Amino acid sequence: MADAKKRSKSSIMAQAEAKANKIVSDREKAKKNKGKGAKKPNGIVKYFKDLKSEIKKVTWPSWKKVLNNTTIVLIGMCISGIAVWAIDSALTALLKLAIG
Repeated sequence: MADAKKRSKSSIMAQAEAKANKIVSDREKAKKNKGKGAKKPNGIVKYFKDLKSEIKKVTWPSWKKVLNNTTIVLIGMCISGIAVWAIDSALTALLKLAIG
């Protein structure tokens, strides 16, 4: 029974050591190959490739939805403009009364 425990511990230790050695050798290889033959892709080309893939993912609204949203925005702008005009007119009238 004691031999079985020793064997299992030694096999676990051997596996751990093998993994550690592999990690170290991979890091050494990466350091050696750093800058050798590994070209960076052109930034502009990569940007446009990414842009193209993102444009394909976009869900474009229907024409009816665009017209509906545009109408809502225009109505909101008109209401805001009228509100600003009313406040401006009221403050101008108050200023004229105060001055004279």
